[in-house]
Amino acid sequence: MSSTSSTVDRAFEAALYATGETALDTGASLLASDRAADAELARRGEEFVAASWRRGWQPADVVRIVRSELEDVHVLLVAGLIRAQAPGDRARGRRWSAQLAELPADAPPRTDRFSHATAVLELYRLLLRLPALESLDDRAGEAAGGANGGARTESRMLTRIRALLAKAEATGFPEEAEALSAKAQELMARHSVDEALLAARAPSPDTPDACRIGVEPPYEQAKAVLLDAVASANHCRAVWNEPFGFSTVVGFETDLEAVELLYTSLLVQATTAMTKAEAAQRAGGRKRTKTFRQAFLAAYAHRIGTRLGEVAQAQVSDDLLPVLASRDVAVTGRLDRMFPETTTTRLRGVRDAAGWTEGAQAADRAQVGHRPPLR
Repeated sequence: MSSTSSTVDRAFEAALYATGETALDTGASLLASDRAADAELARRGEEFVAASWRRGWQPADVVRIVRSELEDVHVLLVAGLIRAQAPGDRARGRRWSAQLAELPADAPPRTDRFSHATAVLELYRLLLRLPALESLDDRAGEAAGGANGGARTESRMLTRIRALLAKAEATGFPEEAEALSAKAQELMARHSVDEALLAARAPSPDTPDACRIGVEPPYEQAKAVLLDAVASANHCRAVWNEPFGFSTVVGFETDLEAVELLYTSLLVQATTAMTKAEAAQRAGGRKRTKTFRQAFLAAYAHRIGTRLGEVAQAQVSDDLLPVLASRDVAVTGRLDRMFPETTTTRLRGVRDAAGWTEGAQAADRAQVGHRPPLR
């Protein structure tokens, strides 16, 4: 065993596998005193990252949990480890590549060696204790297309939809936002129709895929309800993991893309409407901001679910029912394999009547678009 490995092993034994008030300090002191151990320490970090992939985690999941449990410096540290580990990893598909591209690019702030070693050990402690998650790698074709690449390129239609929604969320003019959102929904509906018709005429070998979408505090329960409503309206199913701040959405690829786009857009619209409504309430002398926001988002999610459900029921023609039923069976089968046991959660702590009323009204104004019937 080399001296550098010995230093890292002793630091890990002190800080990662032992408890006590001085455990971290002891491990950090060992690492800080031996510069030659830095490369070995980084290599071990990449091993921890690779182990998290084997336990079902993905880059966005790891960054999310590190941001939730630790500090900004730890997020930058884990982003660097993920990037360093990626070239030696196997091919994992388009969504994985997108997550790698979205990693924070900044380097951790320069500090003394003891502080840096302490932060590294705190991060490794968390990575070491990550539990197993449901694997999203269920399709043989997921890894096609080269190292960390995707065999499937995003269509020009989806690129246009993303651009329209980005403009709708950025503009300060409500009329322009409504027009842009409506156009995006029209294109999204057309894209979904095209895919369903292709499947009806020439059955595809594709099987349902799965992705994780962050559902983070505050008011995460209402956000999870909103995501569930969007998923159901787009022929997908969602399962919320409250402790780790995400929902797993199962569905066919085109429908998953629609869910991601629509959920993000509706969440932005909800936040904008809530901020405006809250300002009006405060101008009238109101102070209970937290309860107002919680009730607002809960009502918004509930009402949006109703609206989307009505649209979903009205858009399907009889001749397309068999292919949609077949897809639903496939999605349910994949969901049941991933989550053999699930529970239903009711919204908690919604007590503010004014927030509920304002949220429901905002949902009625939200742009979900008119989707032409599937035929």
